[in-house]
Amino acid sequence: MHQIHSQFEIRSRGKGLYDFTEEVRRWLAGAGIRAGLLTLFVRHTSASLVIQENADPDVQRDLEAFLARLVPEQDPLYSHILEGPDDMPAHVRAALTQTQLSIPVHDGRMVLGTWQGIYLFEHRRAGHLRTVAAHLIGE
Repeated sequence: MHQIHSQFEIRSRGKGLYDFTEEVRRWLAGAGIRAGLLTLFVRHTSASLVIQENADPDVQRDLEAFLARLVPEQDPLYSHILEGPDDMPAHVRAALTQTQLSIPVHDGRMVLGTWQGIYLFEHRRAGHLRTVAAHLIGE
């Protein structure tokens, strides 16, 4: 068994989904591991990771609209408001989605469906530089 570690930096421009599937594919192609498991982990508490449809951008807009309705900003329930009205909702959104993904690797490629892509889901209004740690184990 071999293990490889890396990280991806994704610059967001505010709320939304940011596809970084190709960056992961390129890194994986040079890793030399044919079969194994890829783990991706976002190192932030106000962003998350999702595997989602990459064919129709309406899916991404609908997800954002749904979460905006489910977890609104400026809810009087929130006491954590020091970093702005979008911060606590961002934490809730991250808790409802995923901070880590596990993706099988076969023949040196991620085992993703035809219309699946890997996305950083930014939950803050302002842009941020987000770091996603990658760990690949296999042979």
